[in-house]
Amino acid sequence: MQESLIHYLWSLQYFDRSSLLTTGGEPIVLFHPGMLNTHAGPDFSNARLSIGDIKWVGNVEIHIKSSGWFEHHHDVDPAYDTVILHVVWQEDKEILRRDGTRLPTLELRGRVHDDLIRSYRQLISSAFTIPCKRTFPAVDMLLKQSMISKALVHRLERKAEDVLTLLALNGNDWEETTYQLIARAFGFKVNADPFLQLAKSIPLKLLRKQQQLTQVEALLFGQAGFLESTKGDEYYLMLRREHHVLAHKYRLSDGRLNKSQWHFLRLRPPNFPSLRIAQLSAFIHHQQNVFSRFLAAQDASELLKLFRFSPSPYWHEHFQFTKKSANRIHELGKGSAEGIIINTVVPILVAYGRRTDDQPCVDRALGLLEQLPPEENSIVGRWSDLGMVAQNSFDAQGLIELFNTFCTRKNCLQCTIGASIIRPPVDEPDHTVS
Repeated sequence: MQESLIHYLWSLQYFDRSSLLTTGGEPIVLFHPGMLNTHAGPDFSNARLSIGDIKWVGNVEIHIKSSGWFEHHHDVDPAYDTVILHVVWQEDKEILRRDGTRLPTLELRGRVHDDLIRSYRQLISSAFTIPCKRTFPAVDMLLKQSMISKALVHRLERKAEDVLTLLALNGNDWEETTYQLIARAFGFKVNADPFLQLAKSIPLKLLRKQQQLTQVEALLFGQAGFLESTKGDEYYLMLRREHHVLAHKYRLSDGRLNKSQWHFLRLRPPNFPSLRIAQLSAFIHHQQNVFSRFLAAQDASELLKLFRFSPSPYWHEHFQFTKKSANRIHELGKGSAEGIIINTVVPILVAYGRRTDDQPCVDRALGLLEQLPPEENSIVGRWSDLGMVAQNSFDAQGLIELFNTFCTRKNCLQCTIGASIIRPPVDEPDHTVS
């Protein structure tokens, strides 16, 4: 038994409510279970019920056993003086309020259908990464789609909050924040953190002052720690000299990374951080007022055009310094550009829409996901095997969040799909677990 299940049972009233009595023998009539409290304090607020002849409006506290009241130190916390009912699975200890009166307690043991408990235990103990794998195909498709949308909103809200946190650190400068997030996106998963650190070490306004692409490259490669060696080809040594001059001019002594912080191992050459830094340099050099252009874009095709650029000629035949490559197409691929739009541009637009109360901006961000193809990864593949095939990135992002936030953590009670499985049958209401 877990406390989250008792929260679930109480909020949906999934227990036998006939002839309810407190453990002290007083009759209970429930009018409303209250609202779940996600902050400090009792679990449910503004519950409405009567105990005996007295009607109450107040808070409800949930525990597996009544002794949890003392284990959580509620007996010495004034915030719990407003509790009107203690809901537990089992009363193992009588609870007295701070004024010495007995706290009314409702014991749910013996009032919950055994099929519900059985379904819950099967999901929680499931060895599958998607706990409801066996029952998922039988769940109504509309309910599945509703949960995918719910998961997507959860994902975007979380990512938007991360954007706003970074925005606050940047003094509410949207262009600087966008630059840092785009830089992080160029690192993709493996090198995301060093790319973000690199962007934070050298402000966008400083890069905008540079007239030549080679100057932007010199600043970024130098701050990234790639220009420390005194040996290299002509292009490398030119960037090294340029960085030395610019670093002295702008006093760039802090925040420089070490080359060891960058990951090359097991990466395909097109994903080498050296090439990605060259591509980022070209993006910054060719695109002005990126955040404003993101806001103005009406569809995904406009955004994709922003990522159609070519790095400097040196990087047409190199993946890293001094080593020529046979492949001469080193532009950012369409798939990579789509990934940046999905995982970075869309959250930025959602964050801006939330911050400025601009719902059309949020709607436009969601529309972008509907226009882009679904990602191809193992998580999306798992859902496809269960018959849930993503039609676009909107679906794929929702499925990824559903898997990561609900399935792997077995938050089945917060998932409408899991909740549809963990519910009492409409008939035989007297089958309860004692």
